[in-house]
Amino acid sequence: MSDDRNKLTVSRRGLMKGSVVAGAALATPTFFTKGAYAATFRNDPTNSPTVTFGFNVPQTGAYADEGADELRAYKLAVKHINGEGDGGMLNTMKPLALEGNGVLGKKVEFVTGDTQTKSDAARASAKRMIEKDGVIMFSGGSSSGVAIAQQSLAQEMGVVFMCGLTHSNDTTGKDKRRYGFRHFFNAYMSGAALGPVLKDEYGTERRAYHLTADYTWGWTQEESIKNTTEALGWETVAAVRTPLGAGDFSQYITPVLNSGADVLILNHYGKDMVNSLTQAVQFGLRDKMVNGKQFEIIVPLYSRLMAQGAGENVKGILGSTNWHWSLQDEGSMAFVKSFGAEYGFPPSQAAHTCYVQTILYANACQMAGSFAPPQTIRALEDFEFDGMGNGPTLYRGADHQCFKKVLVVRGNENPTSQFDLLEVVKEVPAEAVTYDPAIFGGELGPYEVS
Repeated sequence: MSDDRNKLTVSRRGLMKGSVVAGAALATPTFFTKGAYAATFRNDPTNSPTVTFGFNVPQTGAYADEGADELRAYKLAVKHINGEGDGGMLNTMKPLALEGNGVLGKKVEFVTGDTQTKSDAARASAKRMIEKDGVIMFSGGSSSGVAIAQQSLAQEMGVVFMCGLTHSNDTTGKDKRRYGFRHFFNAYMSGAALGPVLKDEYGTERRAYHLTADYTWGWTQEESIKNTTEALGWETVAAVRTPLGAGDFSQYITPVLNSGADVLILNHYGKDMVNSLTQAVQFGLRDKMVNGKQFEIIVPLYSRLMAQGAGENVKGILGSTNWHWSLQDEGSMAFVKSFGAEYGFPPSQAAHTCYVQTILYANACQMAGSFAPPQTIRALEDFEFDGMGNGPTLYRGADHQCFKKVLVVRGNENPTSQFDLLEVVKEVPAEAVTYDPAIFGGELGPYEVS
């Protein structure tokens, strides 16, 4: 680690012990000196009164519901950064360099795009944002394939990408990039969090059948859950890949009935999960007794939006989630209050992670005293913060993955409203889901790109 990185870590960890940063002197640490890095960089906003962020979300496709909520959160984050509204998590985040007047005195503007839940479309949309709209940072996603494609583009073009909802191990594993950062948890963490609960609830003698979305997220989710369940003693009967956006999953569910499996694991997300779960229930799987056991369904990655789509079918079904609006910490309550006042309903986990990512990037620029990517990247690496909804959190420098609490949830048997669909079964501490970055490989790449 360089001397500058050592000073940076000491400075940030010192700030964690105190109150919110309240002045320009602390907002612009002295170890960042002008000219320390390349004097110019792509879309440098120095001579502009504003700075532009790009929000690239699935407005169409299988994950469009998530994308709509992400966009709501991005717009709210911009309002708060610019000093509008009630401030949301800017009132709870520690340490905080932002002063409620934009970023480094510049008001934030934004442009939007549609990833279509397709990697090629997402990359093309992001490229337009960078080349035509002059974005200094872009964010978004809901598909890990989309996130990885955009992260690669970010490294090529020298513009920071703050990943939205992406859960594949590969995003901060073999496909990690210096210019990409992920706040959301990953498939490994879902497995680590779910394992003890599955053992307690379903025992160690189970036969599992996987249906898996056929792209990077599904593959790593299946692998992580298989590793977890097989370590418990479960047998994997079959693992079948399904196309993204299939709609009708009956041809994949029918073979489960005669497979001898007594657990169906749905490595699906968004509308795919809604459709596959609904059809599995319609086929009577949850009413079956197999191997002397009640047949169970598990959804490793859950969201409130998915639960809403699946309705009654989610009741009693276990899974994991990054965050939930019912949490009672001050950061979560502040965000839920702001989002609810703005839109009339609670935010999803997708909204939460995108809001947080936007605030974290803006705060890193303020900390660094610069929009230059190498400086803002270093400000984010090994940054420790709290007050953002998941307890004390580390943005690990080695792979740009956040480590924080992970929630195990269950479909609520007795919901009190249309939004009260998931109950938190367990808050799993960060140390229980932390791993050695070497297990997934990959190289971050350089700070300076040509």
